[in-house]
Amino acid sequence: MLAPVTDTTPLPHGVAWDEPEGDQPIDEVDDVDEVVYGPSRPAEHGPPTPVLSAIDRLLDGPGNDRLASWGVTIGIAVLAFVIRLVDLARPANLVFDETYYAKDAYSLLTFGYERAWPESANASIVAGNVDVYNSEAAFIVHPQVGKWLIAGGEHLFGMNSFGWRFSALVFGTLLIAVTIRLARRLSRSTMIGALAGVLLTFDGLHFVMSRIALLDIFQAFFIVAAVACIVADRDFFRHRLAGHLQQRGLTSLGGQAGPWIFRPWLVASGVLWGLAIGTKWNSMFALAVAGILVVVWSVTARRLAGAGNRSWFALLADGVPAFVSMVLLALVVYVASWSSWLLTSGGYDRQWGADNPQAPTVKMLGPAFASLLQYHKDIYEFHTGDYIKQSNHPYAANPGGWLVVARPIGIDAVNDIKPGEQGCPVGGETCLRVISGMGTPVLWWLAAVALLASLVWWIAGRDWRFGAPAVLALSTYLPWFQHMERSLFYFYAITIVPFTVICLALCLGKLLGPPGDPVTGVGMARRRQGSIAVGVVVGLVILNFAFIYPILTDGLLTRTQWLMRMWFGSWI
Repeated sequence: MLAPVTDTTPLPHGVAWDEPEGDQPIDEVDDVDEVVYGPSRPAEHGPPTPVLSAIDRLLDGPGNDRLASWGVTIGIAVLAFVIRLVDLARPANLVFDETYYAKDAYSLLTFGYERAWPESANASIVAGNVDVYNSEAAFIVHPQVGKWLIAGGEHLFGMNSFGWRFSALVFGTLLIAVTIRLARRLSRSTMIGALAGVLLTFDGLHFVMSRIALLDIFQAFFIVAAVACIVADRDFFRHRLAGHLQQRGLTSLGGQAGPWIFRPWLVASGVLWGLAIGTKWNSMFALAVAGILVVVWSVTARRLAGAGNRSWFALLADGVPAFVSMVLLALVVYVASWSSWLLTSGGYDRQWGADNPQAPTVKMLGPAFASLLQYHKDIYEFHTGDYIKQSNHPYAANPGGWLVVARPIGIDAVNDIKPGEQGCPVGGETCLRVISGMGTPVLWWLAAVALLASLVWWIAGRDWRFGAPAVLALSTYLPWFQHMERSLFYFYAITIVPFTVICLALCLGKLLGPPGDPVTGVGMARRRQGSIAVGVVVGLVILNFAFIYPILTDGLLTRTQWLMRMWFGSWI
């Protein structure tokens, strides 16, 4: 019987010069300079790099600038919030799929379930007459969490364009903050975390998705936050193993499996995974990959601690509790997210159980939960049925082109504004106003290269820090290729870009190089060159964002000015 480790006392982090005991994990690289800044300096350029003991390597974690790092995080988040807040309410009409989610949110707020609306509802809502919903329930194809969050903004500010977009603004900002924290923990560098946050702040797709009432920005936040929790759990678990050894005066587990450890970060991740799936079902793919990573990290941590062949005991000692914390808890949270539907009687399919009392699911689950299960069956059949497979959309985008911004999506457009009208210059060409869901091209192209480079550094360099964001990016990307018979849209990639931006920030950390020695001057030239290169990259991203800003914000442009920003025919 394994005894749990419950001590949470902060642990010292020293450096030893002896060889580590136990086997070197096959996917671990724990030297911070090697990970963040590239290869360590040769011995002739300074003292030899110390060899860390197993305990010291288990104690590896973020630096001791925690307070300063939170200041940086909040500062960048505030900047992102302010940039996105400007003219949030414009245009005042329901744009793109806001026509579904803003109205679903309002009916959730009013009735606890989604109601149908008449075709004239959008015009009535813009005119200020919002209570024009029908009496029957609406058939919806996504769960309720994201719509409840949209409803929160409508509750605070009313059923208007600012109200239904406000929650997207808040969660888009939080997504940048949690991306900074995740990048910092992965890199062990506040500077790299800040770099990831700045890059995401000036991404066009993130900017647009933070300013419209769609579900995907909420899904992206919950996924990245859940991943941040499992990466924090990796450090927590390794620190507790080190504490177990230190408390007993050991340098190794000596071939024993080691203790069972309660892992609160996995519980937090389970709640977040439930909310992510409660926003959009395809979050389950990322959960599956995250669960595998947790088990792999548990095995390698026990192996590093000296468990030897018994490190595989982690499959049972750590894998089963992780499944409970992440998967079963996520299921509980997901079902709980349907509470308003379960506690009311008017939702779509809500009376199915009462109308089919002899159905096996009704006898097994009761009428309410059987109705919920039937509703899920109907939603699944919609997503996989002939109707959606045969649908066409002018902005459908093959996922093969998402990472290079091959086909942005048009969110809203007012075309052919005549000269002299609505601010269009007199005596010239016609004007237009558009909102395009377009990632900042320079950022996305560099991030796509960084994703490939991260996979190389993970596989060939055995560097887990590059592997984590790369694998999670692919977990939210590759599953879409099984649905290419239906119309897919570029904005789904909002769940990918936080991870690819982290990959880019890590690669820029390699380019930046290790800190130089101001006393001897060793490495200073290398550092200056790296700093200039990183500064150029960030500057190009910001300039590119500024250039496309008008087509992200409904800005007035002449047709020539608009075409200047449409670099490829597929963008039009």
